[in-house]
Amino acid sequence: MEALHSLQFTGRCEVIMNTHEPFVAKRRILAITGMTCSGCASSVTRVLSRVPGVQRAEVDFAGARAVVEGSAGPEALVAAVEAAGYESEIADVNTGQGRKK
Repeated sequence: MEALHSLQFTGRCEVIMNTHEPFVAKRRILAITGMTCSGCASSVTRVLSRVPGVQRAEVDFAGARAVVEGSAGPEALVAAVEAAGYESEIADVNTGQGRKK
């Protein structure tokens, strides 16, 4: 408690960030199979959004793919989709087609 009494409010708030390693959001494309309706796409969007490090997930039912942005690793993304009952693999960023992990 003694330390609390010695603090003074200056009316200013500072945020200190570690700038040694800047955060770079990565864009990953996943090829997804097994989706049969837009409800499936919503489920995949939901599970991908819950993966730590995902900032944004968008699933294209017709294109059978997902675009995910953030710092989550590809293995975590594929595992989340597969745990939801669908098949997934990281897609080639140039063609959008699946490739082996």
